[in-house]
Amino acid sequence: MLSINNIKKPIAADIDVFEEKFKSSMQSSVPLLDRITHYIVKRKGKQIRPMFVFFAASICGGINESTHRGAALVELLHTASLVHDDVVDNSYQRRGFFSINALWKNKIAVLVGDYLLSKGLLLSIDNNDFNLLRIVSDAVKQMSEGELMQIEKVRRMDIGEPVYYEVIRQKTASLIASCCACGAASAGASDEVVEKMRLFGEKIGIAFQIKDDMFDFGTDDVGKPLGIDIKEKKVTLPLIYSLANATDAEKKRIINLVKNHNDDPAKIAQIVKFVNDTGGLEYAETQMKKYQDEAFEILNTFPDSDSHRGLEQLVRFTTERNK
Repeated sequence: MLSINNIKKPIAADIDVFEEKFKSSMQSSVPLLDRITHYIVKRKGKQIRPMFVFFAASICGGINESTHRGAALVELLHTASLVHDDVVDNSYQRRGFFSINALWKNKIAVLVGDYLLSKGLLLSIDNNDFNLLRIVSDAVKQMSEGELMQIEKVRRMDIGEPVYYEVIRQKTASLIASCCACGAASAGASDEVVEKMRLFGEKIGIAFQIKDDMFDFGTDDVGKPLGIDIKEKKVTLPLIYSLANATDAEKKRIINLVKNHNDDPAKIAQIVKFVNDTGGLEYAETQMKKYQDEAFEILNTFPDSDSHRGLEQLVRFTTERNK
């Protein structure tokens, strides 16, 4: 099994420096803000997105100060979006810890998200990293559009494969695409190479989200169907495929269950079973592999190196994980 510590070996020193710089980029003279940002930093994840920035820079010319700022910009804006998402979704946990809005209430959480966003903008403006700011700002715009599109379509239960792919391209893939584009741009790559790395990241992001959506149709540690997306009435690729290949009567029955399950475990289990029995998961796995392979085709146009291999392993870790 791939270990995240082994994957990041070629850029381990840069990640260590980044973590210190990222921490300092969040500092404030307001004690309450400092307490909250300290809480955020202590509970950061595996730093997957900054790793994409560093690996992309490394294979496109080399890591420099601009790369570190690009990684911090991505992480600041990503963290701001997560803080705001938890408010929008009334979510009180993130990665097994209390969310900011759970501990400090919605008003403070929104202001903290705004603060992190402004810190990212100022970091770029103060250092004339306007190319990086444009890349990441476009991703944030797309993330908002994708979220709103999903909300609109969920209300109508009107999601086919083309709409699904557009939603996840905007909501999830745009941020990973911006990481790879930022890394390439920070290393001084040409516009053509920056676009190539952006497309590489987009394909990884789509594969990542398909994999994530597949988990919803598994079971938890005690064998109960997960169905988290189903509870939120989100229609994802495994369900889309199964509905498209069902009889009209079965399709009507399942859609009715999705709309009216009322968090009933028995009804959610019926939907999960339907998807498992009708090949939805197998189809999603095939599509995930297709996007992963397309990403590798782009990656293999770059010369072989430790960073090239590290980036390949990072892609596999991201798209082949078990949870």
